[in-house]
Amino acid sequence: MELLDDDGNLFGVVNVVDALVVLFVLAVVAAGAAFVLQPEPTTDGPAMGTTNVTLDLGTQPDYLLSAVNEGDTYSAGGESQLTITDVHLTPQGEQTRVIVRAELRGVVNGDTIEYANAPPRLGRALDITTSTYQVNGRIRAVGGNDSLSTEQTDVVLSDTMSAADAEEVTEGDEIRLGERTVATVENVAVYATNDPNQRRVVAGATMETYTQSGERRFGNTPVRPGQTVTLPADTYTFNGEIERIGTLEPRGSVTERTVTLQLYDVREEFADAIQPGMTERAGDTTTARITDVETEPSVIITTGDDGSVHVIDHPYNRTVTITADLTVRETTTGLTFKSESIRQGSTVVIDLGTITVEATVVGVGG
Repeated sequence: MELLDDDGNLFGVVNVVDALVVLFVLAVVAAGAAFVLQPEPTTDGPAMGTTNVTLDLGTQPDYLLSAVNEGDTYSAGGESQLTITDVHLTPQGEQTRVIVRAELRGVVNGDTIEYANAPPRLGRALDITTSTYQVNGRIRAVGGNDSLSTEQTDVVLSDTMSAADAEEVTEGDEIRLGERTVATVENVAVYATNDPNQRRVVAGATMETYTQSGERRFGNTPVRPGQTVTLPADTYTFNGEIERIGTLEPRGSVTERTVTLQLYDVREEFADAIQPGMTERAGDTTTARITDVETEPSVIITTGDDGSVHVIDHPYNRTVTITADLTVRETTTGLTFKSESIRQGSTVVIDLGTITVEATVVGVGG
């Protein structure tokens, strides 16, 4: 039998073209089956995972502050890698505290990861070494997102400063660390004290705080009334005691009260210098206005040889009674004058420009 007959049939039965088509289809099906049935490729190495931690780097020198930035990475060996995702700077005394948020990458081990051969436990110390700096810190929190929980917190602060430094405190002052603004002075009031070289400064400020274990903190200081925070400006350092939180204004509503004050045993020339119409001002606000002044000799009590008691006028010293209108704040616990409690028997200091008087409150009008 011929391989191909006169009609082009293979062995006289199958057309050669049809046979080639059938062979091509069979080849394609075989190739597809071989691709589907081959085993899936396997990945080499263990499963990897990440977690976020808060690292307290402690206080750091000024030259390092601008070097620590988001995006910095450090390989701790093997599959372990650390990436800084957020940076928070706050003053602490004369230094700066650095808190960072970091992502740790490592081998999955149960419900955590192994970073540098150990899980990221609270209190564990970690190193960070880059091409420009080397630091270490302790883990203060584990889990959560890749940024610190920060917010802008308004506070009222007070501090006693030198007169020269007090003059430098200005509304709008920015407290900057490592090219980051960490606080802004929003308003300022400067008051006289019984020391002519000292001033009491009350300021409203907005601070960038962060939350740790449910508590707001500024650096290592909890944001609570009575705590002291440091704001280092370019020309002064403000060590302010926190008086209020969540507002820029001192406690109470502003009102005016007529107060009777007395000075005892002052020299005659000093007494004569106090005149009605004199005022004390803090910025654009009149805080005190003298409306009346009465002066009389101070008394001297002497005892004679026979035991008799004599009351005589002092030849030089005077007792001065001042009536003044004071701008005060009325609170639920009483009145305050220049952020200090004022009541009968308390002492107030009034700067009248040419003289400063320290007087005892003997009466407070309604």
